[in-house]
Amino acid sequence: MIATIVAIMAPLSANAESGPNAPDSRYVYHINGAGATFPFPLIDLWRVEYNHAFTNVDLNYQSIGSGGGVKQHIEKTVNFAASDAPLTVKERVLAPNTLHIPETIGGVVVVYNIPEIPQSGLKLTGKIISGIFMGNITRWDDPLIKDLNPGLSLPKQDIVVAHRSDGSGTTFVFTDYLSNSDPEPGWAKKVGKGKSVPWPRGLAAAGNEGVAGIVKSTTYSIGYVELAYASQVKMTFAYVQNGDKNKFIEPSISSIAASAASIVDRLPAADADWSAVSMVNAPGPDSYPISSFSYLLVYKDLKTSSKHKEEARTMLHMIHWMITDGQKFSKSLLYAPLPDKVVELDKKGLSSVTYDGEVLWKYDPSVKTTDTKTTKKVELTKKEIDAKKVADGKLSDAKKAADAKKAADAKKAADAKKAADAKKAADAKKAADAKNPK
Repeated sequence: MIATIVAIMAPLSANAESGPNAPDSRYVYHINGAGATFPFPLIDLWRVEYNHAFTNVDLNYQSIGSGGGVKQHIEKTVNFAASDAPLTVKERVLAPNTLHIPETIGGVVVVYNIPEIPQSGLKLTGKIISGIFMGNITRWDDPLIKDLNPGLSLPKQDIVVAHRSDGSGTTFVFTDYLSNSDPEPGWAKKVGKGKSVPWPRGLAAAGNEGVAGIVKSTTYSIGYVELAYASQVKMTFAYVQNGDKNKFIEPSISSIAASAASIVDRLPAADADWSAVSMVNAPGPDSYPISSFSYLLVYKDLKTSSKHKEEARTMLHMIHWMITDGQKFSKSLLYAPLPDKVVELDKKGLSSVTYDGEVLWKYDPSVKTTDTKTTKKVELTKKEIDAKKVADGKLSDAKKAADAKKAADAKKAADAKKAADAKKAADAKKAADAKNPK
């Protein structure tokens, strides 16, 4: 005999049935993260939206740069870190059993402040950008720039270069692009790629906001910032030649997504080596060439970075929400949503997460829902129904016993207080009588 019962599932996530358990509403959780400035606008929006759904969970994310985030991850002083650069081979040794969880996809844009060209669209190639930041191209009216932009009035002015001063994933993406576009004996040989590099020239400032501040306040300057940030502060940016070298690409959600689509089938597992993963100069006529994943760095066993198991469960649920429901907020901030294949890769990685060796979530890719509030049919055998009744009865009995004990404890406490008050009154009277004998 088979019976069918209907359960209404509360809103949890886009894949509520297959997602990790929601945070226990009886407790308050404080989750700490730190790292990349590149995804900060999106992470900050996630912080707000997740708290709307789960008011007992507060996320504190410090956008200190990818280098700082990786350092804190290695030192285990945060629950998770964010980095636009995957861990290097040496960093993996210092932080073994780290999972790379791609959280979003963004682009780094080349911003400029040229009064004679107040709009975006200056065309630049990788070699020219490398030449500017290397110091080989020093004026805006250089023939190499003029040849690409015959319709623009390029001024006879020196170029002022701005770059990051802090360890930055944005810098890693940008210098990875320059190294790929200008290999040996060019940028790749003389400067190289990294979160921090020995810049040949320029003014330095920390964070996207620091570089943007230099460029916005300094005429005839050039720098690099994350696309979402550049758009938020209304900066003008270049259209950069694609990896196929046949078209100049405007940075946008669609052109960044095109770059990601070209490499999703070649990504490693979450617990593997990601140090060689790169999206720069991705093939395809519409691929923006300075695109990148941004990663959440999470230890495979969360006991190393969590106070207790329930905190670990909460963080796991929050990250799962970020890579599923949270993706719907990406486009509003000019990030490209994760492709389905990357989301699946992330879920498999999260399903390997443990706490002191105990698996926290068993992912079943065959179980999905399409709505956050789902009517779920659960078929139970008679034996299962009977077992459920027994369990429900036991729970009811246990509740009654607990309530009775609670009442008895309350009565006992009240009687004890009453006795204590009576003794206190008697002692006071005795003291008063002794002081004033009749």
